[in-house]
Amino acid sequence: MSKDRKQQVPKVGKSGYKPQSNSSTMTYILFGVAIVVIAAVVIGGIVWSNNDGGEKVDESRLTNTALVIGEESAPVTIDVFEDFLCPACGQFEASQGQKVLDAVNAKKLRVRYHMLNFLDRSSASGDYSTRAAAAFQCVADGGEKQDVIKKFHTTLFENQPQELGSSDHSNKDLAKFAADAGASDNTQACISSGTRVKKAKENAAAAQETLSKASGGKVSTPSVLHDGKLITLNENWLADLLK
Repeated sequence: MSKDRKQQVPKVGKSGYKPQSNSSTMTYILFGVAIVVIAAVVIGGIVWSNNDGGEKVDESRLTNTALVIGEESAPVTIDVFEDFLCPACGQFEASQGQKVLDAVNAKKLRVRYHMLNFLDRSSASGDYSTRAAAAFQCVADGGEKQDVIKKFHTTLFENQPQELGSSDHSNKDLAKFAADAGASDNTQACISSGTRVKKAKENAAAAQETLSKASGGKVSTPSVLHDGKLITLNENWLADLLK
C-alpha cells in the first residue's frame, strides 16, 4: 500500500522536531540509547544542530555499514546517518541534498550513508525504515551506476511516508521507485523479495552504536560525521568542509 502524494515534512520550530503526540516513547529508545529526532533549529531552510561531542570513530567502523556515493579520490568524505521515515531527515535532504550531490558530482565530496531504522514502529507496516534501508542496499550494492543510486536515495525522501501515517510503501512500490531511477531487473527483484532486510537490520544496529559513540550517547538523525567526529550542521557546514 502506498501514498500517492509526497509527504510534507513538518516544520521544525525553535524547540526542534517532536514526534507525533501519540508516538510511543519506546519508538525512540533502542538498546538503552535515547533517540532524538533532531534537536535543531531551522532558519531559512537550513537545519542547525548542536555538536555535543563524543569520541572519534575509527575509519574501519565507519566503512562497515556504509552505502557510498562519490569517487574514492574525492578530497572530503562525510558519513551521513539517516532514517528514511525521519521527517527531519526529509527536511535535511530537501534543503541540503542537492548541494551535497553537486559536490559529489564535482568530485569534491564522497558520502557514506548509514541508514538507521528506529522509526520502524512509527510506520504503518511496522518495518518501513528497515525495508527502505534494505532497498537502498540493493541499489547501492547491486552494481548500479552512481546516478541511479543518487536518484533512488533522493526519491525515497521525496516520497517519504508520514510518521504514524495510515500507509507506507510496499516492497513492490520501492522496486518501482528503483525502476524509475534506472535500476536493473536484478536490483528490482532484490527489493521486491526483501533479500537485504536482515542485513539492513544488522547494519542499522551497528550504525546506531557507531553514532552513539560519536555523539556521546545522544543519537539523532540526521547526523553528519567528518574524520570520525560529529560536526555541527549550520548554514555553512558544507562550504566549510570543502574549503
